[in-house]
Amino acid sequence: MNERRYSDEEVAAIFGRATEGASSTPVGEPQEDGLTLAELQDIGREVGIAPTAIAAAARTLVPAAAQEGGTFLGLPVSVGRTVNFDRKLTEDEWEQLVVELREVFNARGTMSGSGGFRQWTNGNLQALLEPTPTGQRLRLRTTNGQFRRMLGAGTAALGFAGVIAVSSAGAGGFASALPGVATALAVSAFFFANSALRLPKWARRRREQMDAIAARLEERV
Repeated sequence: MNERRYSDEEVAAIFGRATEGASSTPVGEPQEDGLTLAELQDIGREVGIAPTAIAAAARTLVPAAAQEGGTFLGLPVSVGRTVNFDRKLTEDEWEQLVVELREVFNARGTMSGSGGFRQWTNGNLQALLEPTPTGQRLRLRTTNGQFRRMLGAGTAALGFAGVIAVSSAGAGGFASALPGVATALAVSAFFFANSALRLPKWARRRREQMDAIAARLEERV
């Protein structure tokens, strides 16, 4: 298996975090050229940075593909994060992760499992631990069901306004239908505006929480 190589941008980020403790940031996919972790650690030794600090900083690099999520009408309604491990988590590590999930998301949730699968769920918020050929994979997922329904309601109100306008125009009574059209458009605008203001902030917060959980877990594992 080819050893992971880090680009110039990633190398700068790794040394920055190894010396300053910066938080994780999405980066590009690994490149064919670049430096391996062992080479970075050798450089670190020469300038007085511990190899463990270099390794920990490298683990905080989050590939862009690992951050997932869905949108509805251009607004983020779901957020996801996937982390792969080259070994299986112990029961103690899984239970410690669940404790952290409850603290970070302020939710008790419910644990369940069967065979090599483990999961913790709290409504739309899920943490799924699954077996892989080389170890295990943690998938964190959440969907903002409330705002997704609001966006759906806004779309329905917009469609209703269109139906009223077309029907009234065909019957020659468009003027009398204007109040209904205006009301439907106002309802649609309210739902869209409310969602547009609050959903990005919600998605950003959830991504930060998931990235922090993933980074701490990768350090322990």
